[in-house]
Amino acid sequence: MAEPGFWDDRESAQIAIEAVKQAKSVIEPWRAAEKSLGDLEAMEELLAEESDEGLEAELGRGVEHLGREVDRLELASTLSRSEDRLGAILTIHPGAGGTESQDWAEMLYRMYTRYIEQAGYAQTVLDFQPGEEAGVKDVTLDIEGQYAYGYLKSESGVHRLVRISPYDASSRRHTSFASVFVTPAVDDDIAIEIDEGDLRIDTYRASGAGGQHVNKTSSAVRITHLPTGIVAQSQAERSQHRNRDMAMRILRSRLYQLELEKQRERQNKLEAKKKKIEWGSQIRSYVLHPYTMVKDHRTGVETSNVQAVLDGDLGAFIEGFLTWTKEE
Repeated sequence: MAEPGFWDDRESAQIAIEAVKQAKSVIEPWRAAEKSLGDLEAMEELLAEESDEGLEAELGRGVEHLGREVDRLELASTLSRSEDRLGAILTIHPGAGGTESQDWAEMLYRMYTRYIEQAGYAQTVLDFQPGEEAGVKDVTLDIEGQYAYGYLKSESGVHRLVRISPYDASSRRHTSFASVFVTPAVDDDIAIEIDEGDLRIDTYRASGAGGQHVNKTSSAVRITHLPTGIVAQSQAERSQHRNRDMAMRILRSRLYQLELEKQRERQNKLEAKKKKIEWGSQIRSYVLHPYTMVKDHRTGVETSNVQAVLDGDLGAFIEGFLTWTKEE
């Protein structure tokens, strides 16, 4: 960076700086762990010379903490793809079943917002279409934070709920489905070429929350990428211009994901382990009746504490997926 001419090309300089930041974010935690190990070894040498209960307890706590930190760093090392470091765009669609599935989609929306908050990420609602009676018809979140996509990519697929329906007067058991689609949020360092001539842009009146202004003006925007058929829409903002920007962000993300999948298919690395996302091929089941269990059908990870999972405790499932993909 100190070399003459480094800043002559500002775009290349910014890319280089970002690469250095990424390298430091990987190296520095390991250096900190190495330093902690040295401190613990020094404590152990002191204890060998003279017994000290307080120091011994401190050593025990330090070893336990370092073990957890090394486990975390080893897990993070599985996020080696260039897109893993990016933010994420997460979309939830209910399956067939009307109110039942729409309510399940809203439960998933709550689960993911809780996880995002606990992970310390920032989130913005890009699109929210409420159900007619309850739940949601569609919701899209923009999640900002380092490695958000790397961790949340495990959630792409069909999620199945089994419960006694609160909407059934006969209290019968119902099975509902909702699909979750996670794509990397493309940052400014990644060029995605989009020809304006390939786009069909429609405006319409937004529905749901937002006040009279939202419902009286055609502020919502739907963009269709004609060559691929990919549709992106946003109605979260009052401004049509702002909604267009949001919809373009979603479109860029999905086109980037499509290109990544094409590249991996050519390399014969992705399709061998990717489940087809369709009804009947769920990745995870959430059972509330006649027993309680959440089970991931890819990794075998399961828990009986369904409420904790629905409150955003997804760590075991995300870690299980990353370990599973590493073994694959």
